[in-house]
Amino acid sequence: MGAVVADDGPSGIKAPDGGWGWAVLFGCFIITGFSYAFPKAVSVFFKELIREFGIGYSDTAWISSILLAMLYGTGPLCSVCVNRFGCRPVMLVGGLFASMGMVIASFCTSIVQIYLTAGVITGLGLALNFQPSLIMLNRYFDKRRPLANGLSAAGSPVFLCALSPLGQILQHEYGWRGGFLILGGMLLNCCVCGALMRPLEPPKKSEAAKEPAEKKAKKKLLDFSVFKDRGFIIYALAASIMVLGLFVPPVFVVSYAKDLGYQDTKAAFLLTILGFIDIFARPICGMVAGLKWVRPRCVYLFSFAMIFNGFTDLMGSMSVDYGGLVVFCIFFGISYGMVGALQFEVLMAIVGTQKFSSAIGLVLLAEAMAVLIGPPSAGKKRRKLLDATERYMFVFIIAGIEVTTSALVLALGNFFCIKKKSEEPHTKEEAAEREELNKSENKTPEDAKVDSIEVEQFLKDEPEKNGEVVTNPETCV
Repeated sequence: MGAVVADDGPSGIKAPDGGWGWAVLFGCFIITGFSYAFPKAVSVFFKELIREFGIGYSDTAWISSILLAMLYGTGPLCSVCVNRFGCRPVMLVGGLFASMGMVIASFCTSIVQIYLTAGVITGLGLALNFQPSLIMLNRYFDKRRPLANGLSAAGSPVFLCALSPLGQILQHEYGWRGGFLILGGMLLNCCVCGALMRPLEPPKKSEAAKEPAEKKAKKKLLDFSVFKDRGFIIYALAASIMVLGLFVPPVFVVSYAKDLGYQDTKAAFLLTILGFIDIFARPICGMVAGLKWVRPRCVYLFSFAMIFNGFTDLMGSMSVDYGGLVVFCIFFGISYGMVGALQFEVLMAIVGTQKFSSAIGLVLLAEAMAVLIGPPSAGKKRRKLLDATERYMFVFIIAGIEVTTSALVLALGNFFCIKKKSEEPHTKEEAAEREELNKSENKTPEDAKVDSIEVEQFLKDEPEKNGEVVTNPETCV
């Protein structure tokens, strides 16, 4: 591991776009899979926990909620740790935390203890792995970064399809305690992924050149200057609105199918269809985003993905049979995969490598606040609406409106605000050029002739100085 070095987001180091970067991508794939799929996978143990501790389903659901809250809400803390200690040490400690939380949880005797261990400790460990892995992916890939983001994002549906049936097998064979213990051992693989995150080495310099570099001002542990960037503010606002409705359809689609009178196994198969489409949608979208014409307009592709997702929700609300829900899951899987592949790629493109470690932490915190503040009230309203109408149509319509609104905020905000921002200095330059033109226009033709005669005379008088490089002790290298 070597000495602990602060992650300065090394400038001047060209991203290799391959080589060891593929190992980093593999590690990021695994970390993304654990981070997003694990909170959903532990839900297979809820029935046994309800039976063990004599509690309700809502009490056990807090485990997944705490895991997600830690993953999102600790974003600024992860940014500070990365900027202070570096990505690799933070990920190694995070892997130990994630594993330790599940191992200790297997010995717990109350649900509150499980909240603290499987929820807080494991959630913190996953957060300390997830954010640094994205930062390292951003540093190792530049030209192929959209593809790399798409491939790493595919870890979420792949692990969800794998961990859920694995959890059922572990519960059947070893009970919830044995299952927690085995899953804790599996989470030690996060340490292996952390070890893959080898920091990029700057080009070798002489000792004399190193001294000025060491005297540079220390990097801020959390760079709040990103809030001066209009693009970042627009992105954070749009992302906060998006998370209010993005995760609603996968939660309710199974209940929607059951409400239409279909069997539990047939209803659950809808999520399998959605996840299977999602696996392929993410890397394909990453490839499309990497095209020369598309990449500079990646923000608008992301906006299109969100509009597509919201429109799919609105169309899905009109489903009246199983075939309609299958079509909905196919198109939702495509749009959901596009959003998953592009969300961090767009943020990287907006803030750049230097500020990404701070920007992602602040964005995740903004999303956490939206998730914690929005869904409780929105969820109650949805439940009341569902109880009053006994139809899932309105739940899907609300989710579609929320996601579509976030797309409009991102697209219109970038089109009007960012374009104006880039035009401001251009208009100032134009004003200065106009002033110069006005001054030159005031000159008479006779003055112009005099100027040209003086220039010709100067070149004739001093031909030896024309084109000669004059050495100056102050500028000579």
